[in-house]
Amino acid sequence: MLPVFYAPVDQAPPAQAAVAPAASYEQQFEQARNAANNGQPAMAVEIYTRLLAASPNNVDVLYGRGLAYSRMQQWESAEKDMLAAANAAPAYTDVWSSLADIYMWTDRPAKAIAVYDRLIAQKPTDAALYVARAKAYRDASQPGPAWADLDKAAELNGDRQAITDVRDSMQPKITALALAAPGAVAPAGFDWQASLSGSATRVDPRDQRWADQTFAVRRYWARGSLAFETLRVHRFDDHDVAWALDGYANLWSGAYANVRYQQAPQQRLFPHRSWRAEVYQSVGGGWELSASNDTMLFASRVDIYGLGIAKYIGNYYLLLRHTNVLTATSHGTGDRLLGRYYYRGDGDSYVELARSRGRSDDTLSLVGGRTHSGATGINWVHYVTPRWGFKLGASYSRESTGGKEKGVSAALYRRW
Repeated sequence: MLPVFYAPVDQAPPAQAAVAPAASYEQQFEQARNAANNGQPAMAVEIYTRLLAASPNNVDVLYGRGLAYSRMQQWESAEKDMLAAANAAPAYTDVWSSLADIYMWTDRPAKAIAVYDRLIAQKPTDAALYVARAKAYRDASQPGPAWADLDKAAELNGDRQAITDVRDSMQPKITALALAAPGAVAPAGFDWQASLSGSATRVDPRDQRWADQTFAVRRYWARGSLAFETLRVHRFDDHDVAWALDGYANLWSGAYANVRYQQAPQQRLFPHRSWRAEVYQSVGGGWELSASNDTMLFASRVDIYGLGIAKYIGNYYLLLRHTNVLTATSHGTGDRLLGRYYYRGDGDSYVELARSRGRSDDTLSLVGGRTHSGATGINWVHYVTPRWGFKLGASYSRESTGGKEKGVSAALYRRW
């Protein structure tokens, strides 16, 4: 008989290892979210995927995994999860907003616009959505709707800095041409500009009233612009009309040109034909030189030759121009100093002061043949919105023979 061994009565049997309870859905979801927020999106995707295996249409999990894929820049997978979540819960605005972000990050602004359309239909008074859609319109090269959305966001008292940032991003880089010739280059991405301007002048000592009106439409391209103008003038109880083409074009590096042709069929007050050409060349350090020639065919020909030197200093533009005027019987010279301050730094709104003087020698004159003149002018151009602007001006001039002119002017601008 085999011996039997008994364990001591005070020795307990070996204990079995405790089994940890399975993590709940809430615990796993929190783990996935923490992993994504702490720079571990791959781990978050793994946890979300396990949760989706048990609950394939869980909107929160689809949304969370879509966000994790976005952080890994796996855009196709992120879009797929966001679309699935949006289809499962069409009123879940956070999902739609994140889907729009994905489209913006992947340079698909047209799709982002469609998403923002849906969001704005759900929340029509949310100013931030209009700002976001404006960015999409901007990236889709649709400045008109973008400006409209920014105006709407401002109307809804949206974040002023956010609105300003988008507006600033839509402003083109201010070039020398934009400062030297306002309106000559494409403003804020728009393709067209129309203007209606007029002036009224009182001429002493004869106490006459002169008036001018101009309507212009300008088309912009990447390398320049072209305007068609109609002009009307009233002088000495008579009037005349003319039309003109006025173009600006970029040339070689640091150079651009202005070319203009004008014709007056009736030739009462305007020259029958006139044309001009001016070339501008940057010479470095903010300095610019220019040379011009104007020809006007009145009853006799008039030629004007000009040289200019300009300086760009931040938002300031300074110009000094000297001209020589030649006719068959006279010779004149003139100097003009102009200063312009772009007080908003956008190439649109500015204050301008000008001072000029001139001398004319007429060999056929019966009063000695020499006259002197001087003039002063001020202009204010201001854009109330990126599409609408106006101009107000005043001028005064006098001649050594006693003549004086006092004038006021105004203009309205519209872009689209």
